[in-house]
Amino acid sequence: MSKKHKRHEILSPTAKTIRWVLSFVLILYTCFTIFVFVVTLLDSFKSKSDLVTNFTGWPAKFLLDGYLKILFHDQFFLYFRNSAILTLCGTVGCILLSSMAAYGIARYQFKGKAFITSYFLIGLMVPVQVSVLPIFLMLKKIGLLNHLLGLILVYISGISMSCFIFQKFFKTVPAALEESARLDGAGDFTIFFRIICPISKPVIFTMALITGIGQWNDFYMPMVLLGGERVKPLTLAIYQYIGQFTRYMNESMAAVVVTLIPIVILYFLFSTQIVEGLTGGAVKG
Repeated sequence: MSKKHKRHEILSPTAKTIRWVLSFVLILYTCFTIFVFVVTLLDSFKSKSDLVTNFTGWPAKFLLDGYLKILFHDQFFLYFRNSAILTLCGTVGCILLSSMAAYGIARYQFKGKAFITSYFLIGLMVPVQVSVLPIFLMLKKIGLLNHLLGLILVYISGISMSCFIFQKFFKTVPAALEESARLDGAGDFTIFFRIICPISKPVIFTMALITGIGQWNDFYMPMVLLGGERVKPLTLAIYQYIGQFTRYMNESMAAVVVTLIPIVILYFLFSTQIVEGLTGGAVKG
């Protein structure tokens, strides 16, 4: 008998009921999300009058006016570039810093290790709104307010979640691999980048996707730290359309769709890796 069948046999009636309820809730949530996405996609091809009279229905006529307006008459490509720079630099920096910190915590014994571990765990519980004022004042003091570099540094510093996942995964890696490398004369950085990183690709890839998606969709921190027109990301550009929704109805829908396209593509391409990476980082520990 397979492990899967055995696992189903030992589930109590209460556990089965809870599982079915959770499955039903997740199915409802998924259906609602798909419905909202489809309506937004269809609305992006409608005229303003069609949007007013037929918001959730099929377009009377497929038009590209909204897409042409945001792509060729507004500074949409500038906003897209800003979001890409913020997401790419912030994600790479965050993953690199968190993986190295997690490896040090998981592998070495040093004074204050318990405090540092607790510090990162507390970071998971503190909402970003609590720290936004000190961050604002620090960036203003060093002259990086309203600069992409300032927000990139903020994104890089958000390592609590990824550090926790990496730490759990690194504890499952056999120490014999590192000991063999040390006997061959390898140093700490050589071991980390040539041995640990290659075998940690699933978790690294998963955390990079989760971190990148969060930074791509971030609205609060750019709203507070980026006020200049030349440094606006896509989320703030969409907000200026939605703020005048009655005037820019189809432009708002088109901007949302264009912003969602990279995220949807990444999700459908790598959803399996996301689940496997989280399982490898969280469950094995």
